Amino acid sequence: MSSGLTATIFGHNQVFVDGGAAAALVMLSVSPITGNKECAEEAIRLFLQPLSSATITAPIVLEFCQLLYSKTPQDNPLFISCLNTLGEILAIAVIRNNVGIEHAKGTVANMGLSAFVSELGSKVIKGLDSCINPQQIAVMSLSDDVRNFIAFFNPLCKIIENGLGKMVSVPICLTDLLLCYNVELGTLHVIFLEMLGKIDECLKTLEISVGKTDSFRTQQGQYLSILKTLNTLSKLYQGAEENILSVLRSRKVALNTLILDSRRSDNHHRWILEHKDLTTSESRRHLTMMLLPEVKANGHLFEMLINREQLLAESFEYISKANVKDLRYGRLFMEFKNEVATGPGVLREWFCAVCQAIYNPQNALYLACPDDKRRFFPNPASDVHSLHLEYFHFCGRVIALSLVYKVQVGILLDRTFFLQLAGKTVSLEDVRDADPLFYSSCKKILEMDTELLDSDALGLTFVSEIEKLGSRTIVELLPEGNSIALNSKNRVEYVNLLTQHRFATSVSHQVKKFAEGFSEILGSTDLLAFFFRSLEHEDLDRMLHGSDKAICVEDWKAHTEYNGCKRTDSHIIWFWKIVEGMSDEQRRVLLFFWTSVKYLPVEGFGGLQSLLHIYNKSHNSYEHLPSARTCFYRLCLPRYKSEAITQKSLQIITQEHLSCSFGMG
Repeated sequence: MSSGLTATIFGHNQVFVDGGAAAALVMLSVSPITGNKECAEEAIRLFLQPLSSATITAPIVLEFCQLLYSKTPQDNPLFISCLNTLGEILAIAVIRNNVGIEHAKGTVANMGLSAFVSELGSKVIKGLDSCINPQQIAVMSLSDDVRNFIAFFNPLCKIIENGLGKMVSVPICLTDLLLCYNVELGTLHVIFLEMLGKIDECLKTLEISVGKTDSFRTQQGQYLSILKTLNTLSKLYQGAEENILSVLRSRKVALNTLILDSRRSDNHHRWILEHKDLTTSESRRHLTMMLLPEVKANGHLFEMLINREQLLAESFEYISKANVKDLRYGRLFMEFKNEVATGPGVLREWFCAVCQAIYNPQNALYLACPDDKRRFFPNPASDVHSLHLEYFHFCGRVIALSLVYKVQVGILLDRTFFLQLAGKTVSLEDVRDADPLFYSSCKKILEMDTELLDSDALGLTFVSEIEKLGSRTIVELLPEGNSIALNSKNRVEYVNLLTQHRFATSVSHQVKKFAEGFSEILGSTDLLAFFFRSLEHEDLDRMLHGSDKAICVEDWKAHTEYNGCKRTDSHIIWFWKIVEGMSDEQRRVLLFFWTSVKYLPVEGFGGLQSLLHIYNKSHNSYEHLPSARTCFYRLCLPRYKSEAITQKSLQIITQEHLSCSFGMG
């Protein structure tokens, strides 16, 4: 469309608005007279489609939004339609900004959008004021005001950000560059300062308040939305980002309370993960878990029937050949051949068993850290296994799925592996656990006497030796590295190159394949590094392995409910007395029999997906052994006649060979 025609249409639109036509239609739309309301609404909706020439209709749609905002309830469907349409119009203006900024500048300037944003921002600030005084909560709700403010703020901010291409200083100077945006920049900066001050007070109130009402929690649910908006706005002004980060550092307790109370649908987490210093380990794990897909209760079943004797091979066939959409959007359903058990309990067992098989050093895919046999990194010589790269891809899928299903599998990834998945460089200090001997040798080189090293006493050159199946291969760390002698001037470079080759370059293909498999479940290759960078290494340990602490019986009792019996019944009292006398290993076997959970979350029993249950069947003979429905964490405990009989029964089921599979699922 030519600029002349666009200007003409803008002029006609302005006449439409100035002549009161928009106001008349809105008044008719709220008329109680039959027919007036319907005709007016139909006329207004004509301006909401199509969006092919959206930016030229923006002033009229904005006028409708402003009038409906003042004349009708905020849940009025017509108002919401106008609001959504204007949001789409502004989004289109942002896209067009990429190819021609002038048109978008004209749109923003001619719409007078900043006045409406200012009014909506003022309402949000008043709502925050009410949150500081809980007695006012009943008459003030933030949710609609925050939603409306963000609907206009985000596209407007993006247009200005794209147009400027840089941050501005405050106070704002009238220059040719900023002339078009001067009003908007000034308005948004005032909103930023006032809203940041109020949210600071709200977070302070949150930290010191006790016994909050449900309505107060509803208000708090808007805080993360507001903080995200302020973070976006801070990108426009020099020093503004530090202002908001300073507030959040002083209110970390409140921020992490909000994070842990947030839900997947809130979608306010990405920006927080870029500032790990603001979060606790629990908060980071909560936020990164929301990056993974959610298991849908009504999702399509992806069924697996596995022979225990062929656990790894058959699991590989199912998972590696599955359509990734079936794994991301479906539900895994697991059965072992010739066993009656099914359901979540069996699936939890399968995750643990298949991970133990994958990381078994006999399969040559991974190497265990010498001092921590639970911790693994890729084996440079894994190609002795003909399908090794396909298995790394399979492993990436399985590990990601174990996180999706929140199963602690008892496996830890070594720091060298974790850093590569996060897109970071491996340093010498990072390899201490993976290869203590290598680490010690390199440290000696770095600390060795200069004269001794320069005398070529070690006889080392810039090469690395790789041993595979009993044969040695020489790899040069630099071109003609075999002729470059190690000395005091190049020893740092030598150690860095040797470390990179040993723990990164030599396993790059394996890491890449694992990353591909993990990314497929995550849903984006671009998101992979961000996912791992958002975590500390110890956070991932907690997510994959769970707690190393001995099982606390009091915690166990506190998270157990009773059906058909009471905690004061004799056989229940005997049961817990016997459990208290067990070794930690025996308790873990009993827990596994009861729930199929091998490794508790770091939060203990409170971190499980539901409470545990002990129940009695009226017809269940005291001569029967206890049985379990692991899907629902239910233990059927017969009403034994004595403590001795109870203990004998528990001894039988805690024998390790009987805890390897389930009778009821």
